[in-house]
Amino acid sequence: MTSRRTINRTVELMLTMFGVWPGISCVLVIRVFWIITLAISQFFHYRYFVTHFRADNLFNLLDCLSSFLAHVKLTAKLIVFSLQQQKFIEILSMMSEDWIKCGNRGVALSETIRKTKASSRICNGLIILHTFGAIAYVAGILLADVDVTDQTSELPLVMKMEYPFVIDTRSKYDLVLATQFVYAMVCSWEAGLFNALFLTLTLHLGSQVNILLCWLAEMEPNKIEEENKSFVVSITNIIQKHQRVINLSKNIESLYSYIVLLQFTSNTLQICSLGFLIITAIGNPNATEMIGRSLLFYTLTNLETFIFCFAGEYLSNKSKAIGNAAYNSAWYDMKTKESNILLFIILRSQKQLKFTAGKMMDLSFESFTSIMKASASYLSVLLAMK
Repeated sequence: MTSRRTINRTVELMLTMFGVWPGISCVLVIRVFWIITLAISQFFHYRYFVTHFRADNLFNLLDCLSSFLAHVKLTAKLIVFSLQQQKFIEILSMMSEDWIKCGNRGVALSETIRKTKASSRICNGLIILHTFGAIAYVAGILLADVDVTDQTSELPLVMKMEYPFVIDTRSKYDLVLATQFVYAMVCSWEAGLFNALFLTLTLHLGSQVNILLCWLAEMEPNKIEEENKSFVVSITNIIQKHQRVINLSKNIESLYSYIVLLQFTSNTLQICSLGFLIITAIGNPNATEMIGRSLLFYTLTNLETFIFCFAGEYLSNKSKAIGNAAYNSAWYDMKTKESNILLFIILRSQKQLKFTAGKMMDLSFESFTSIMKASASYLSVLLAMK
């Protein structure tokens, strides 16, 4: 029997690890631990940026900036989910109710299962991709042959940080590298986790819209009479499903709106910074190591932006499809009172469902294009400064 759960078990386990999943014990301790850990990490990034702020050190400064922005995004996500815990619980409750309303067979159950399986595969793929991204980011540093006793040159670290102690022995250096490796891996998982969760919620919402579209297509008076169904019952189910879809989309939008705004702002800077690192590494003696370190990180940052824009475009298209499905139904065979009810569904669908970035910009492929253009413009400025 198929497990009636929308959230992938891996995603649920990681949400528990970061203190986001509802109902776990010691949730306050877990959240405080991660917030303090991320705050300390950002402080060490800030110290490095201030103490090494020189024009001839632009490459390392941008590397530090990219890592710093990634940690800022993670901190913001944890804070937002902590403040919006009740909204997240409401979303999970609505999804559980959708499973209950599916029954044991029929198009509702098959459509929900199909989207759940697709989202589970995508979630696993994103977690694996972020794992490889973290490994690629740290591999060159971990395998490098470093003379720790040479205090004339800067020690290569996984993340550019300025610690309040001197790393003058091999044991200290290995301990710092091991700590940074574990930390980079966990942070990479966390970044992929919230993206995977957003896609899961969006695909579940899409499955409920598909069920609604199927019910509208079956709104034929003759067919309803043959199956001994009432038109009033059928249209009531459609209206209730439409309202549930609207409420679920509003809750997801409320939960992720300001997270997406911060994502778009920081990702624009990250994309141009990482692009600068990759371009300037060409021709360098350590080009392979430097490009390998930044290339997959650059890809993941672009993918992160694309995921949110894809979700917004997907929801917008599904929203348009509701009005089209109502218009294409067999309204011409219905009584006047019955067909008039469909007009309200068509009118409501004119107010499209959408995801936004802080209520200021709709998420769409057009938004993704704008971000890429802005990043390219900033990159050209950096190259001119070089």
